[in-house]
Order: sequence, then structure tokens, then C-alpha cells
Amino acid sequence: MEFRELQEKVVANAMSYGRKCNIEIDEDFALLKLYEEVGEFAQAVLIHHKKSRPEKYVSEEISKRELGKELADVVGMAIVNAHLLGIDLEEAIEKKWISNLKK
Repeated sequence: MEFRELQEKVVANAMSYGRKCNIEIDEDFALLKLYEEVGEFAQAVLIHHKKSRPEKYVSEEISKRELGKELADVVGMAIVNAHLLGIDLEEAIEKKWISNLKK
């Protein structure tokens, strides 16, 4: 799947969620949701490294799966934020991360 198609599907999913739950997916919501997802990812990392309450410990397989899910949420909400702010995220990544490698 091309990055642009991925972005379109993520944004469509977020907007569908908003309609279903009667939530306006605006810049304020998207930013706060991104913070929430980063927090959930941080919690998953702590659990993965066994730096949480022992009752939260899970197997390596489950831990990796949870890390992936939470990181996907962070990336997804970054994509939604870019969309709402009118940012071409593919272009921004190219300029910030990729073109620097060519120098």
C-alpha cells in the first residue's frame, strides 16, 4: 500500500469513528488524542520492559503485539493531525528524514 493510500484510509477511519460516536474530529480533539495515544504507548513500553506493577506483566508475544497496536495509534493520530492541519505528511517526511540522507 502506498503511503498516500494509507493516510486516506486512516483519516477515513477517524472520521467514521467521529460520526459513529458523535465526536467532532477537529484539531483540538486530534492533538489531545495524540497525547493520549503517546501515553498509552509509553505505558506499553514500561510493561514490556517490566518496569510496571508485576500484575501488568504479560508474555513477550503479547507485549510486542500491544506495543505494535499502541505505536500504530500514535502514527494514526499523527496522520490525522497532519490532515487536519493541511500538511502533506509524505512530503514533510521526505524533506525532514529522507532528503537529508542524500547530502
